Amino acid sequence: MADETKEASPRSSPRSSAVAVLEHLTGPSRGTVTWLGAASLDVSLSAGRLIRTVETGADAASADLVARLHRVGDGFEIEALDSAAIWVNGARTASRRLAHGDMIEFGEKGPLSRFRLQRDGRQTRKTLGDILGDEAAYLRSSRQPLARRLVRAVCALARRVAGETTVLFRVGVVLVLIAFAVLIYQQVRLTARLEQGLESGSVRLDSFAAALARARNEALTPADLASLREDLAGRLVSNVERLEALERRSQAAARVIAASAGSVVLLQGAYGFREADGGRLLRHMVDDEGRRIYSSRLQPMLTLEGEGPVAERQVVGTGFALGADGVLVTNRHVVRPWESDADIETLAADGFEPVMLKLLAYRPGEVEAVPLTLLRSSEAEDLALLARADDGPAMPGLPLAEDVPAAGDEVLVMGYPTGLRSLLAQSGAAFIAALQESGDMGFWSVAARLAEAGYIAPLASRGIVGQATVSTIVYDADTTHGGSGGPVLNLEGAVVAVNAAVLPEYGGSNIGIPAAKLRTLLEEAGLR
Repeated sequence: MADETKEASPRSSPRSSAVAVLEHLTGPSRGTVTWLGAASLDVSLSAGRLIRTVETGADAASADLVARLHRVGDGFEIEALDSAAIWVNGARTASRRLAHGDMIEFGEKGPLSRFRLQRDGRQTRKTLGDILGDEAAYLRSSRQPLARRLVRAVCALARRVAGETTVLFRVGVVLVLIAFAVLIYQQVRLTARLEQGLESGSVRLDSFAAALARARNEALTPADLASLREDLAGRLVSNVERLEALERRSQAAARVIAASAGSVVLLQGAYGFREADGGRLLRHMVDDEGRRIYSSRLQPMLTLEGEGPVAERQVVGTGFALGADGVLVTNRHVVRPWESDADIETLAADGFEPVMLKLLAYRPGEVEAVPLTLLRSSEAEDLALLARADDGPAMPGLPLAEDVPAAGDEVLVMGYPTGLRSLLAQSGAAFIAALQESGDMGFWSVAARLAEAGYIAPLASRGIVGQATVSTIVYDADTTHGGSGGPVLNLEGAVVAVNAAVLPEYGGSNIGIPAAKLRTLLEEAGLR
């Protein structure tokens, strides 16, 4: 009785605990099952590679006969007939006892079938694992070229997942594909927006040159100094008056200020950009007489060639010594100012990288500037640790508070708000007049002359803690840019926070980074 490769009930057979089937994985019969119910079966293969099984002796002998299956117990043994090419699990064989899952390839070009033992006499629904196993077995057993095997396995996998799995599984696959499509669409849109942003912002070196031009416009000029002389008794000097009033109101606060001032330093730095590969720095273009060349838009012309002065962005901030070893503390954005530079992405795309060119500290009462080096900066907090780059003695440090301040506690913030401008405001008319006469108002030289004259001293302001959490301390002490990185002290003179940000939209409130965060950074750097 013939089985024409259709799924059908198994024919009558001697009783056994399992029923054998051939699952056809390739060829014209692929996707169908042949039940092996007789004690002996002849397997023939047509010219079109269609497999046909008949009970031995039930039909005339076929010229296309390739194999015979003999029942042995619950299973079968396969026998190759007339030197036909039969492979089992990739090995050519003349006779072999079949085990559950064996892969049988009939003829030189297939097809490929899998021998299975069904325990309940009916075809079971394939799981995804079964289907994947079938295709993996096909890839291992087939002798076709690898590329053809891969293509056939992928196509068969897609077809069988779509046709042989449960409806619920297929719906799940469709939903997953839809979700992937949505994610891909969103990623494409995001990429398009990023490309658009890069195109709109690709001002390249022009943007850095424009920033340098703005910095040049913001630098001190003779007119600025004249205005400072006229305004000494006004707005800028109010910082000094507030300090005096604070000292008169509270002797405790005065003692803290006096004891801490020597540990609070003015930080002065500059950074530029160099090519990532060659290491050359961006410089100003100069003419034959060494004068800088500017574009029609009054922006400095920049180049990697020549011997012109290095194009630098200048920064000021506050730092303070901490503990007996004199390690200096400040904000990360003071020593890595390029992280907030709008030009950094554009210049990085052009093969440039930022580099700190110079970083100095001026301590009250000392004439010489101290060169600094970066020890460690925090990736999570706006904190950085610095050390002297020379062999000089460690600066006297402030103690670190153990307790977190409570809302309503008084604090003192010390630093150099507005940088050189506030120091010039405190220096007096005579010093400014002498500076005007010299004509030397460069960024570095003004700081050096202030130090020589003894005018490097931090300002202090008193405030009330409005909120204290594990991540921030909010207070209303007066400060502004240039005061970043200064210590926030309690009335015992211990550091409770590091001044970090100004929130003018909240009534002049400021944010400090708690001492606990600084203690963690010190431990990571091996300094505690």
